[in-house]
Amino acid sequence: MNEIKCPRCGSVFTVDEADYASILSQVRNKEFEEELSRRMAEQEKQYQARQEACALKAEQNFSGKLNAMRLEVSRKNAEIVRLNGQLDTIAQTKELEFKEQLARKEQEIARLNVAIAQNDDRRRIALLEEKNRFKEELQAKDTQIAELKEKVSSEKEAASIRERGLVDKFNMQLKEKQEQIDYYKDLKTRMSTKMVGETLEIHCSTEFNRVRASMYPLAYFEKDNDVRGGSKGDFVFRDYDEEGTEYISIMFEMKNEMDETATKHKNEDFFAKLDKDRNEKGCEYAVLVSLLEPDSELYNEGIVDVSYRYPKMFVVRPQFFMPLISLLSQASRKSITYRKALAEARRQSVDVTHFEDRLNEFKSKFGNNYRLASEKFMKAIDEIDKSIDHLQKIKDALLGSANNLRLANNKLEDLTIKKLTWNNPTMKEKFAEAKAAKE
Repeated sequence: MNEIKCPRCGSVFTVDEADYASILSQVRNKEFEEELSRRMAEQEKQYQARQEACALKAEQNFSGKLNAMRLEVSRKNAEIVRLNGQLDTIAQTKELEFKEQLARKEQEIARLNVAIAQNDDRRRIALLEEKNRFKEELQAKDTQIAELKEKVSSEKEAASIRERGLVDKFNMQLKEKQEQIDYYKDLKTRMSTKMVGETLEIHCSTEFNRVRASMYPLAYFEKDNDVRGGSKGDFVFRDYDEEGTEYISIMFEMKNEMDETATKHKNEDFFAKLDKDRNEKGCEYAVLVSLLEPDSELYNEGIVDVSYRYPKMFVVRPQFFMPLISLLSQASRKSITYRKALAEARRQSVDVTHFEDRLNEFKSKFGNNYRLASEKFMKAIDEIDKSIDHLQKIKDALLGSANNLRLANNKLEDLTIKKLTWNNPTMKEKFAEAKAAKE
């Protein structure tokens, strides 16, 4: 606040900066000068009027009053000069204060600009680091996905190769069996009933003797000539290990008939006799090699287990004669160790009543373990496929995140002072003042 003394009445009053600035502008105004001149002219006119009016009364005082009037005018002029000096001082002070405030504002704006620039740099660096991190993670996931895909591809290719090998092997075997079936069908049309039966026995004997030296050098395979209980089988097969321990024995019966035979037999017609011969000759298995019921889907499918009728009994077509011997021999050969242990235990009068139960339990557990291992393998393949899908989703999410970061970076780069001050009159005014000050 500023104090001003009235030159006329001498009273002192205070004015704020706005009023003071208004007075200052009025003092300096041309109109104020004209008004002052006009008032001085009016004073002179009044003075002349009073001069003329009082000329008759006090001509002797005219000169003194005129001097007094001139002194008053001089005093007023001096007061005006003094006030003008005060106004100039105040104006200079305010101008200095304004310049100081403006300098402080410019410093603040410069500091804010530096802070904004530093913040922009930090954001760019952070965005760059985040992009690099996401890029590294994405590359790692891509590498992992590629490795998993390669592993699955290799496993699938190996499985495909195994599958093709099995299919080719099966087709070859199927072709061979079909050729044998066609051979036997043709053979049946050209032989009598007795000749057909004898030819089937000769065929089986020939097939076995063909591989006897290489696969069954210690085996016994001969015609059953022991007529015990009024009947006998066709062939008896027994095989031994290097120590002479028998580990498998099979009673074979070969049956066939001509298509023109009036009475058609069925395979089950011979089951009871075959089981009786097996028990009388002390054989473990009983096998009926048959060409009966040529149209039966059951017997034409391969090796048929009929143990639900008689224990350890099978029915096969001639083409499965040797494969069945091989399967039963391999299965029984694995139990030689247990058979020897059983024989030794029996010789030593050891109670082995539950040995076969434990052996069967072992076989059952082994089969169960094999099944579980197979299921776990397939489950592992499914889990690998699920992992690939999951990693692909992670990759898509990371790509989406990188895209959002790119959009955020674009928005940051588009950020300007003009956009920051949009609809912000305060900041707009500050920047305008700073710009005007620079200009």
